[in-house]
Amino acid sequence: MQINITGHHVEITGAIRDAVNANMEKIQHQFPDVASIHVIATVEKHEQIAEVSTHYLGQDVSAKARAGDLYQAINEMTGKLTGLLKRQKEKVKSHSHEKLQQVEETEIEQD
Repeated sequence: MQINITGHHVEITGAIRDAVNANMEKIQHQFPDVASIHVIATVEKHEQIAEVSTHYLGQDVSAKARAGDLYQAINEMTGKLTGLLKRQKEKVKSHSHEKLQQVEETEIEQD
């Protein structure tokens, strides 16, 4: 998986890069079809923002989290992304099951 990390008003340190990579390894383990992820870390006056975007099973997926600490924002963002990817996977799964049931019904009617 390719991980791009961009900083907005913040320098991406080794610790930030390690935190993002550790969280994205969990994502990669659960969702091996994710090819690339783009993470943007932003620092504003009193809050830290972590934003992620990717493409998964034919859909663009993005998540954003705000917190007082950048590492906490990264963890929250990862949790949100995991939920969105699970939802997308369930959607694709349920659509494929519907098609299989329709095909089976038409084959039975023809006999």
